[in-house]
Amino acid sequence: MKEIHLEKDIARQILENNLKREYKTFSKYACFSNSAYRFGNEKIADKVNIRPSFFHDTDKIIHSLTYTRYIDKTQVFYLFENDHITHRVLHVQLVSKIARVIGRALMLNEDLIDAISLAHDLGHVPYGHDGEGKLNELTLKAGNEYFCHNAQSVRALSHIENNGKGLNLTLQVLDGILCHNGELMLPKYEPNYKKTPKEFLQQYDNCWTIKGSSKEIISMTLEGCVMRISDVIAYIGRDLEDAITIGLIKRTDIPIQVRNVIGDTNSSIVNNIILDIINNSFGQNYIQLSSDIFQAIQCFYDFSYNAIYKNPKKTTQDTKIRNMFDVLFDRYYEDIESNKKETSISKFYLEQRSIDYLDASQTYRIVSDYIAGMTDNFFNKEFEHFVIPKRFGYKIE
Repeated sequence: MKEIHLEKDIARQILENNLKREYKTFSKYACFSNSAYRFGNEKIADKVNIRPSFFHDTDKIIHSLTYTRYIDKTQVFYLFENDHITHRVLHVQLVSKIARVIGRALMLNEDLIDAISLAHDLGHVPYGHDGEGKLNELTLKAGNEYFCHNAQSVRALSHIENNGKGLNLTLQVLDGILCHNGELMLPKYEPNYKKTPKEFLQQYDNCWTIKGSSKEIISMTLEGCVMRISDVIAYIGRDLEDAITIGLIKRTDIPIQVRNVIGDTNSSIVNNIILDIINNSFGQNYIQLSSDIFQAIQCFYDFSYNAIYKNPKKTTQDTKIRNMFDVLFDRYYEDIESNKKETSISKFYLEQRSIDYLDASQTYRIVSDYIAGMTDNFFNKEFEHFVIPKRFGYKIE
């Protein structure tokens, strides 16, 4: 098949137009595409690629196998036969939309925002944060290291995808993913503009070895900060609507101090917080919330934690799920240590990984990688395969 190439003059004009667009429309605090840094070389160097660096990263992300598996990943509510409940793939799209609204208003780099938003939860495990907590316990017990989904997202993109070779994403995208923690909210986000590639790698390593480290790091770009607060905006309102949909709570249960400040619907909550951020951050080198909005969000989160996330009606199956993690983790660990070749983890995972990945990864980390990458459905089927006896049928064949 004949390959089509752009005429040199057309390509040069496109590159010039890309640069002009950014320098004419971006804030001085935005992250410009020509500042992108990669740890490896690209087949087509960023400076001559008509796709700006962060735009190109988004292409890599959405074509990755890990991204494909978003479709059956729990957001908050699992084991419901309701197709209108939010899954992880919808959540990251909502985050991207919210973050790009803010980013456009603040004249930031929407390509960078989009890439970070769409990739930030790739490291999430089956059964959401509840599954993450259990996998963290198992990894800590087996290897004295922690598991956290934001660092796992970076690991998936840098060390697991492309058969273990990684996708060579930009530092700025990987940094935004690593620093996205949405469980720890701040009234003000000031980027660490002086962060170096070496410092990023150290922060990444610390996530596995220092408890709570993943919650304390701040992005090196304003775009990363926008995505971090947008993650909160996206989930608090949507989780509320899902909780009402499944009958877990009623809208009237929302505290009056929340309703009076940010509203009692996803639409009003998203709109009010976005406008507050824009009002308090326009023309600044930081992202800030007003004190009343921040306090309302904190109040709402405290309410949601008890009434939604830890509601006893939602957690009735949690012990069974935790036991499933125990069974699968131990089984895969034993399969690797015994060098079994006809097992699930060997056929579906190890055979596709590079020698460098296998040599650099301890057994417990390989098992964590495999489980973290599973969809809820595949996780369930694996458990059934190992635990539930199969019928022989009419006779032995």
